[in-house]
Amino acid sequence: MRFVLLATVCALVIVPRSGKALNNGLVPTPPMGWLAWERFACNVDCVNFTDSCISENLFMQMADQLVEGGFKDLGYKFVNIDDCWAAKERNSSGYLQADPDRFPHGIKFLADYMHARGLKLGIYADIGTKTCGGYPGTFGHIQQDADTFAAWEVDMLKLDGCNLDPSFYPILYPAMTKALNATGRKIVYSCSWPAYISNPNYTAIAESCNLWRNYHDISDSWSSVLDIINHYGENQDTFQPFAGPGNWNDPDMLIIGDFGLSVDQQRTQMALWAIFASPLLMSNDLRNLPSESKAILQNKDVISVNQDKLGIQGRLVSMSSVADPQIISHPLASSMVFAKPLTNKEVAVALMNTCSFAGPSYISFNFQDVGLNSTKATISDLFERKDLGTFSMEFSALVNPTGVRLFRLTPA
Repeated sequence: MRFVLLATVCALVIVPRSGKALNNGLVPTPPMGWLAWERFACNVDCVNFTDSCISENLFMQMADQLVEGGFKDLGYKFVNIDDCWAAKERNSSGYLQADPDRFPHGIKFLADYMHARGLKLGIYADIGTKTCGGYPGTFGHIQQDADTFAAWEVDMLKLDGCNLDPSFYPILYPAMTKALNATGRKIVYSCSWPAYISNPNYTAIAESCNLWRNYHDISDSWSSVLDIINHYGENQDTFQPFAGPGNWNDPDMLIIGDFGLSVDQQRTQMALWAIFASPLLMSNDLRNLPSESKAILQNKDVISVNQDKLGIQGRLVSMSSVADPQIISHPLASSMVFAKPLTNKEVAVALMNTCSFAGPSYISFNFQDVGLNSTKATISDLFERKDLGTFSMEFSALVNPTGVRLFRLTPA
């Protein structure tokens, strides 16, 4: 069985050995929008959960909220379907089809709905024999599915990696790149290739994909957000160099406005995702979004850091540790300083207090360490939306536990 599978895979495509396979000119800055998964998962019970099941109504309502709530005008333009949208079987000709009860008008209808409102539609597939939720996978149907998505006028494809031996990823993910190129429609390509393997080949991944998930799925908790931030700090040398216009590391969805984060922690996620030049894909219920969460997501100054045209992913530049008062011998990071170069020789700096005990703490940095080519800078606080004045050589700010302060430094 394994021999037959390998023969089938090898017959699908000859993968380019050099040059940039993906050349669609898309997402010169990180994509922004809304994605269903973390908030609504694979809820297909539209009898008991009429307003929150995975259905065309849900995506139409979220599209309306993006437009009417002012999100679209700030750049949040993708409305992305995740798993569990499809019928359990392909049709008699082998084509994917939407669940007829939950998506009675089909996916092309949804794409038209988005486009009429100045939005874009994303869809989900899986490179394996089945999706993670047990729906038909793309294995053996790569070009057919790419053609289907293009015919539906989809704008983004997220290709997951369940139900397949990861040794086939280096063949099949680039095969989808080739298939998408062959459709003639420009479709943003989001890969889960590095999320399922150790020691990913980021050179090959960046040649094939516009963005890529490369760590665990986020959950609605501070521990999950902190784990992702720590992972990005600890492993930045591995994947940070591959980020840039058209290629983005994806730490997963924004869970701002859900249930698991305090307001300070929501600011922290928004600030760090901005520093990381991450896709800003919200997964929340835009129909019932707290005002504090909406203000965080719509902060133009923070968004401008994420969308800076240089497209450089920021880095952890310093951290300090303290002892856990419960386990004295166990060191914990108490502060982390991240910096991201911006256009016009400016620098964005995030000061993060990782402690979850005691009160606010002062966190300091010097200008040289964060990459500012000046001994003087004017500093603005991006969440407080105020200019703080001109400073020399270094700066210090008070930061709440599990909170953040985000600043823009302009050489003076």
